[in-house]
Amino acid sequence: MTADADPSAIRSIAVSRDDVVDAFVYGRENPGAAVLRVTPPFHGRMRARIHVYRADDARVTGAVHVHPETLLEDDAVASYPALEDEREDASSDETERVRKRHAEAVDAWRERAREAIAETVALETPDGSTTVSVKPLE
Repeated sequence: MTADADPSAIRSIAVSRDDVVDAFVYGRENPGAAVLRVTPPFHGRMRARIHVYRADDARVTGAVHVHPETLLEDDAVASYPALEDEREDASSDETERVRKRHAEAVDAWRERAREAIAETVALETPDGSTTVSVKPLE
C-alpha cells in the first residue's frame, strides 16, 4: 500500500453538518445506505462527503466509509423519531396525519442533530481502528 493510499495518515475529517444529518435520515427512511466517504489519496486533513450506495465499493476504490451514526452524539441517534405504526385499516386521512406529524418531528430532530456532531470518530484502516478529530462545517 502506498503512503497516499494508507488511511492511517488521516488526523481529522471535515464534514458538512447537513451531510451527516441527511445521511443518517436517508439510512432510516430508504432501502439504500448512506455514509460519509473519504477517498484516497489520504493525508492529515480530509473532507468526508455524503455517498449513497446499494453495493459497498470501498474495497475496490480504497475509500473509507464513515457511518453517520458514529458522527452523531449518542443522544441524537437515540432521539430520532420513529414512524408511528398504524392499523392496516386506518383511513387515508389518519395515515396522512401520521406522515405529517412524522415529517415535522424529523425536521425538528434535524435542527437538534446539526448541533450534535461528535468531536472524534474511529476509522477502520488495514492496521486496525484509528481515532481522528471531526471538524464540522456549516
